[in-house]
Amino acid sequence: MPEPERLVAGDAVRVAFVSDSMPERNGVGAYYADLIGQLDPEEFAPTFVCPGGAASGGFHFPLPGDSTQHVFVPSPREFKRIMKRLKPQAVVVATPGPYGMLGVRWARKLGVRLIVGFHTDYAGVTDLYQRSLLRVFSRGYFRVVDRLMFRYADHVLANSAQMIELAKKMGAGKVSRIGTLLPGPVLNAPRVPPREGFGQVLFAGRLAMEKRLHTVLEAAERLPDIRFVIAGDGPLKTRIEDAASRLPNLRYVGWLSRPALLEQLDAADALVLPSELESFGNVALEAMGRGRIAVVTDTCGIVNWPGLAEHMVVFGLETPLWHVLEQIGDWPKQRRLELSEAACSAARELNRSSLAQWRELLAPR
Repeated sequence: MPEPERLVAGDAVRVAFVSDSMPERNGVGAYYADLIGQLDPEEFAPTFVCPGGAASGGFHFPLPGDSTQHVFVPSPREFKRIMKRLKPQAVVVATPGPYGMLGVRWARKLGVRLIVGFHTDYAGVTDLYQRSLLRVFSRGYFRVVDRLMFRYADHVLANSAQMIELAKKMGAGKVSRIGTLLPGPVLNAPRVPPREGFGQVLFAGRLAMEKRLHTVLEAAERLPDIRFVIAGDGPLKTRIEDAASRLPNLRYVGWLSRPALLEQLDAADALVLPSELESFGNVALEAMGRGRIAVVTDTCGIVNWPGLAEHMVVFGLETPLWHVLEQIGDWPKQRRLELSEAACSAARELNRSSLAQWRELLAPR
């Protein structure tokens, strides 16, 4: 990431994007990495203040119950040094963790615009897990911090109607819906045309309970003629590895870098996201951007965008994933090809409109 010292010259708008997520490690980190990559450097001078980005120092510890994820606590002294040197004209806070809280503090301290991205209902995710003291504490923490951030925000951004309503209930003033951008490689790499057949399915994401991975394993068992690839990391990793060892048509490839994920998207005929709770579902948009069929549950936030939903395969939680995939396999090949092309166009149009919206939001007032 660029050093703050190199971003203060000229008339470009200085923006600090503050996140507790590492760049490209999860959906939120990837979202802002993609946004920064597409902002015109003559108009904007962005810095990603996050673990693995402009910030350094501090410490981290494993997230209780999921050692594959960490909570990063930045050095307040280092954070202060960065913000004073950067002198941002706007601060965008993406997450309600230690980094996000410091971002809110420094936006107020510097007297600059504060934009809060409400991308994930973290408190809602905790409801899916067993009742425990940790669950109660986590839910309480996120609700308190979300309300505090919304109280001080000049503008709150969410990616679905449900998230907008939730933000308003928690005290947000000005709230807008914001679209999602595609990674540069998804947009710019030579396209691999969709195949006429239907033989490979990809799941990519966190290996956790809310993703309903058991439906992917069930589909692999019932559809032996289709190859299934699972990419990601998380608390269900061992279960996925065990299934891959006994099912010849299932391959587990672990967590993938963005270039490696792009290769898997191009190799697949469809991307499945059978989640019980998904604020948006960036990987489904990336699959569409590469001309692949996105198969998602109606509980994913991405289906709240009509321009995208009409070019996806959307199904309810009560419908078995294997049944949906079996139906797609029986479609005439022309129907699959037409859906793939329409999905690609829709995803790229959303990228254009979302980038234009961000440029307007970040422009000086």
